Amino acid sequence: MVTPAKNTVCLWFNGGAEDAARFYAATFPDSFVGRVHRAPADYPSGKEGDVLTVEFTVMGIPCLGLNGGPAFPQTEAFSFQVATVDQAETDRLWNAIVSNGGQESACSWCRDRWGVSWQIAPVALMNAITHPDPAAAKRAFEAMMGMTKIDIAAIEAAVRG
Repeated sequence: MVTPAKNTVCLWFNGGAEDAARFYAATFPDSFVGRVHRAPADYPSGKEGDVLTVEFTVMGIPCLGLNGGPAFPQTEAFSFQVATVDQAETDRLWNAIVSNGGQESACSWCRDRWGVSWQIAPVALMNAITHPDPAAAKRAFEAMMGMTKIDIAAIEAAVRG
């Protein structure tokens, strides 16, 4: 018997949990796919032998992907927020998600092809919008509001005024 993590994020998929887990493991550091469990019998959205759940870790966070069917689609009410250190890391992660069938959204948010939301949020952005100078924070916030993927140089320029 394997003892599961005390707290695990369960992500509901309409199929594709294993593909998503493998993509996350290949894309994000400190990520890997653990055990894949197959259904012991038919269930409402699948057949005996189909992948039912996948244990995986995303950036050190234990997760379980459940192929539960179409009843509960992903929404922005849950997202992974990834603190990136520079523009190269921001671009790499953003582009990996969006170019693999995902879609852009506003203010550092994007969605992968399975519907899971991600915030690819540079540390520089978080520092800028919480800047001790309220005017600098406001300029950075307003600059962010016009972006999809965050442009760190533009955020830093907004802080400077």
